[in-house]
Amino acid sequence: MRRAASLLAATIAIATAACQGPALAAEKVVEAPAAKRVAKEGKGLKTAVFAGGCFWGVEGVFSHVKGVKGAVSGYHGGTERSASYEVVSSGVTDHAEAVKVTYDPAVIRYDQLLRIFFSVVTDPTQLNRQGPDTGTQYRNALVPMSAEQNAVAKAYLAQLRTAKLWDKPIVTRIERAQGFYPAESYHQDFMLKNPRHGYIVRWDAPKVAALKRLYPGAYSESFQRN
Repeated sequence: MRRAASLLAATIAIATAACQGPALAAEKVVEAPAAKRVAKEGKGLKTAVFAGGCFWGVEGVFSHVKGVKGAVSGYHGGTERSASYEVVSSGVTDHAEAVKVTYDPAVIRYDQLLRIFFSVVTDPTQLNRQGPDTGTQYRNALVPMSAEQNAVAKAYLAQLRTAKLWDKPIVTRIERAQGFYPAESYHQDFMLKNPRHGYIVRWDAPKVAALKRLYPGAYSESFQRN
């Protein structure tokens, strides 16, 4: 029992130590334009992966979007062996903290998810960091899971660069889909389970509030659990 308690304490310490570095810069909320290149994905549920800093907030926002059936926090870009929070947080892997979103394109299209992502989830001008968190594991990346998503992502990034909504250049990358490895269970639905966590209150709850304010038609009051 004593060993189990020690392991639990260590796990909690890891979870609360990361994603809460000193405040360096807040993400800028913008009202990104509707995509000119509309996604045509057909019927049935689709998936896409988004990396935009600490996965707690990315998951939290998408879990409040109508048509999203699941938002799983995890790791993308590295090996299965290195896909653990302690190792990824060291910054020595190729992984990014990422979220795999499963959605119904009849309710919310991929291009609309991109609009939400760039409006309230992430600041696309921050290289290998996001808000208070620094390292390649917090990089900005879109991971299309189909040729259609890839075409839409490229077109939307080009559209955003022309729109010049940010003072600095956009550094968001499009990455080739590789293995996605779900994060540890204590990271899943983190915002729902820990609404008073200091990091959630400071950095992530405002993103959900911005989603509700900017896109009320896409906002779901309920949190889509994993």
